[in-house]
Amino acid sequence: MMDSQDANRPELLEEVRLFRNAREREKYDNMADFYALVNTLQHLEKAYIRDCVTPKEYTAACSKLLVQCKASFKQIQGDDFPTVESFVKKYKLDCPAAIERIKEDRPITIKDDKGNTSKCIADIVSLFITIMDKLRLDIKAMDELQPDLRDLMDTMNRLSMLPADFEGKQKVSEWLSSLSSMNASDELNETQADILHPNLLYHHLARLQHDIHDLLVEQN
Repeated sequence: MMDSQDANRPELLEEVRLFRNAREREKYDNMADFYALVNTLQHLEKAYIRDCVTPKEYTAACSKLLVQCKASFKQIQGDDFPTVESFVKKYKLDCPAAIERIKEDRPITIKDDKGNTSKCIADIVSLFITIMDKLRLDIKAMDELQPDLRDLMDTMNRLSMLPADFEGKQKVSEWLSSLSSMNASDELNETQADILHPNLLYHHLARLQHDIHDLLVEQN
């Protein structure tokens, strides 16, 4: 029962709001989304360690989560949270396995190239050509394009000579991020089809081949 002293303070009866406007609400929604993704990634890592999911299921789920985590963190990155670790520390998230995955930016099942450089390069070129051929044939269904894009991302991640900020990796990551919100039966709309236009892919393929050649020359 409220005493007379509290009754004279109407502010105590007001509902406490987490946000005061739409902008603040979006900020907290974005933070909640990232928190949930990191937590999900941590649980996935534990599930794989305990053999609760198959390597194939784990690799697909982890690859998707890493793309989503990267896109989600960009929505909250700033002075308050310059790094993923700063967010985790602020909200006391116990997620060492998830942090390790985010740092490596690849599922634990995807190993380094271990000397298979030539095969990785050949696979990368082949996947770019496959995607371009599908677009030429006006194939725009998600379930036709996304698996090839994910394979392309995974293959580039296996090629240790490619730096984390390599343009080709960043571009493929952007494509996957923009497609991740779509259903398998959806087709690319005009804007997305423009992003994945064959001419652009040709440009990035040529740039990728040129940059890989330069890296090979540097390492020899």
